[in-house]
Amino acid sequence: MSPAETRDRILDAAMRLFYEQGFHNTGVATILREAGVNSGSMYHFFDSKDALLKEVLETYVDMLEPMVMRPAEEAAVDPIARVFALLEWYRAGLEANACQFACPIGQLALEIGHEHKPVRTLIDLNFRNWAAHVKGWLDDAGDRLPPGTDTARLSRFVLTVMEGGQMQAKAAGSLKAYDESVLELRRYFDLLLERGAASPRAAVPKRARRG
Repeated sequence: MSPAETRDRILDAAMRLFYEQGFHNTGVATILREAGVNSGSMYHFFDSKDALLKEVLETYVDMLEPMVMRPAEEAAVDPIARVFALLEWYRAGLEANACQFACPIGQLALEIGHEHKPVRTLIDLNFRNWAAHVKGWLDDAGDRLPPGTDTARLSRFVLTVMEGGQMQAKAAGSLKAYDESVLELRRYFDLLLERGAASPRAAVPKRARRG
């Protein structure tokens, strides 16, 4: 096994175990056993379990675009539809694991204390990048949303629905709360789109507005 392969095995094992068991409930020995390596191999690449967690979170940052956002963009052309395609992607994950596990970033945010500042900074970065992608879609909706819509706040509201719905689904072992949360969000977007369509700005052709 090459050094790169060894490192990847450790990282993959840590990602899976932190997701399924939590950070504090996962011991280094369990990671080593899952990865099939010895302690010397791990500490060659990572100074500590905290350092390994930081690498896991940096990997999630790198995975956001290709693994999470791109499937939603490929599933729908309409920018608002992309928001709900993204939420459906998370629903599919909940369904696949029978609501045992929620978003890994959200789970770590609840588990990791404020004394782990570098780790919490990376958790926050994951959330901010997620919301920034959604904000981009909302910005693409343009005049379909009411004048003055704060797309940054709206994107964080979508994030709150996604995370909160997943946590409730995990707690109840059921998709009911997640589905109800997404349904209410859809109704809210429908109201926004109705207001946007009724606004004077939306009634003026774009060419005339530029003039």
